[in-house]
Formats: sequence, structure tokens, C-alpha cells
Amino acid sequence: MTHLSNAPLKRTPLYSHHVFAGAKFIPFSGYEMPLHYNSGILEEHKWTRENAGLFDISHMGVAHLLDKNRSYDSVAQALELLVPSEVRSLAPGCQRYTQLTNVNGGILDDLIIARPIDLENEGKLIIVVNASRKDQDFAHISSYLPKNVSLQPQKGYVLLAIQGPASSEVLTYHDTRAKDMPFMSVAMRTIADTQVQVGRSGYTGEDGFEMLVPLSKAGEIWKSLLSDTRVKPVGLGARNCLRLEAGLCLYGHDIDEKTSPIEACLTWSIQKSRRNSGGFLGDQRILSELRNGPFRKRVGIKPAEKILAREGTEISDMYGNHIGHVTSGGFGPSVNGPIAMGYVLTASAKIGTNIMLRIRGRNCPAVITSLPFVHHRYKR
Repeated sequence: MTHLSNAPLKRTPLYSHHVFAGAKFIPFSGYEMPLHYNSGILEEHKWTRENAGLFDISHMGVAHLLDKNRSYDSVAQALELLVPSEVRSLAPGCQRYTQLTNVNGGILDDLIIARPIDLENEGKLIIVVNASRKDQDFAHISSYLPKNVSLQPQKGYVLLAIQGPASSEVLTYHDTRAKDMPFMSVAMRTIADTQVQVGRSGYTGEDGFEMLVPLSKAGEIWKSLLSDTRVKPVGLGARNCLRLEAGLCLYGHDIDEKTSPIEACLTWSIQKSRRNSGGFLGDQRILSELRNGPFRKRVGIKPAEKILAREGTEISDMYGNHIGHVTSGGFGPSVNGPIAMGYVLTASAKIGTNIMLRIRGRNCPAVITSLPFVHHRYKR
């Protein structure tokens, strides 16, 4: 969560609301973001697992991809060159997780693509990318688009997420249709008398929603949601613990430009037709790994001792041979112990395999485990 640039940190439009709520800030992806509020990371983590946590994620990049003739097929065809997922089959009112790949089959970023259901947005996709990559992503996408398709970054919105088992009831208070939205659906819903683009999705493993809120109404909606006693603001610290327990990748750590979707165990995001036909950047490597298996794989790791395995920790087999490294690690409050993710040689990736972690100059025993560490509770 470091800030390596000399450029001044940006602030989200809700900065003053975070100050009022007692936020402690840290630099993250060029922004001054809340790490936690008065209750602290562990309490915010627990609250989200049991109630509803409200996150400001408007540092992320949002753009519209649209065809001048409002042809969805044209937009989908353009994007399918850049991602391994199938876009043409995405139904109105649905969204999909995918990756931007480079010519070598590595991951430039992971992203969400959403197809609005209303006729006003026919021929349009909404794209949400990571904050640290949005400038590179938008330039990369634009460089490959045909003349009839354009990418339009959106500045007039704030992106919020409400996550946790009470989130559905909270939004249903504002709009009774919210409770019936299935996982990975998108629709316009009314929150605090404002029309908001809502998707049933998130980055915690819990049931929840992500909301594209008009900038002029962002503060009002933030305060309205927090007026519900089941909702508390949650910062990046708890968000990171939650996503790690859920076994979800963080760009720049668990995935990067050298990592393929197959190595990262994201094969589920590549539909069958794309596995057969390719036709996207990096398809030669990705299809080869689908056929023959990758050289290494992302795995879950549980240290045997109460010691944390941080990013970069070396992993060896029981004979002392180097087999990989940790990419994310920390304390898992829901499992009451240390957890980690990392990459190991495929031959060593079997669940139950005993390994050693090099921590503070000594070898610490651990075991390869399945992901996620905490079962997902999405609305299916």
C-alpha cells in the first residue's frame, strides 16, 4: 500500500466524510485512502462478516465502451480481442469478471465488465478497472479499438460497495427490487431517491452490492446508508483481510504482467468457446497452458505456527528445494490464524502438500490448502 510517485496524493470526493468518520489515511494507488476508522481493522472485518460494511472504492477507474451506431456486437467484438472471456454472450443486466492480457499471455489488469439492461444504454459496456492501472488500461484499450468504438472514462460518478449479510436488507429498504437481484447482475435501483447503477458483486466473499453513484448525490447517499444501524464504514485494511480470506487476487501482488490467468487459477473466467478458438492477445500461451498445464499455480497456504508469511516469503519443499514464493499473506480474523497465497511449481501444488516458509531466517512448516479460506456467500 505504498505510494512510490512524487506526485501529490489524490482524494476521493468523499474525503471530508471519511475525516468526519474518524478515518486514518494511507497512500494507496496514488490516493489518500482510509485504512480504517475509529473501531479498527479487526472490528471492521468482523462487522462486515456479520452485518454490512460500506466501502468508498471511487479511486478505481470507470469507463464506458460504446459504438457510435449503438451496436453491442461491435463493442463486444472489439473487447474480445483484449480479454480471454466471452463478451458477445453477456446478457443485458449481467456483468462478468475478466482480465486484460498482453501479447505474452500475462495479465495487464483484472476488471469487471457490465452490460446495462436499459435501452438508453444499448450498445454500451461499463468497465471497472483497478486504480493503480486505470491510465495504462484506458490507453491500452483505446489503442486497439476500431474507429466506430470509443472508450470514455467517467468522472461524474462515485463508486461505493456495501458488503455483508445485511447488505441486501439495507438496500431493500430503499428499493424492494434489490433483494431479488442475482449474483453478478446489474440494474438501475433507487437509493435515497436517486437512480443508481447497482451490481450484485464485491471483493469480500460476502453477499453485497457495488454502486455507481452520481457525483452530485454521493455524499447524500453515503450518509443515508450509514444512517442504518446495520452499516458501518470500512477501510482498506479490513478489505484486504476479507479478500485474502476469500482467496481473491490483488493486482500487482497475486497477478501481474508475467502471470497468466491459468497460473492464477482463473480458468473459470474463460468460457469454453474462447478456450477452443482463442482470438485474444496472448492466446498462444494461454491455450497451451490450458492443454498442457502451467509451470506453476496459485495456491492457498496455512502456516503451522502463529507466524505471518508476508509477500516475498520463499517457499521450499521438505527437501529444501525452492518451489515458489508468497504473494499475499497476513492474519485471517475469521480463521483466527495466519493465511497466505502464493505460487508454487505445479508438481508441488497438490492440496495437503507439506512445505517450508523461510521467515525471519528460519524454516517454518506450512501446508498447501484449498481456496478460499472462508466460503463465499454470494446470492446465487
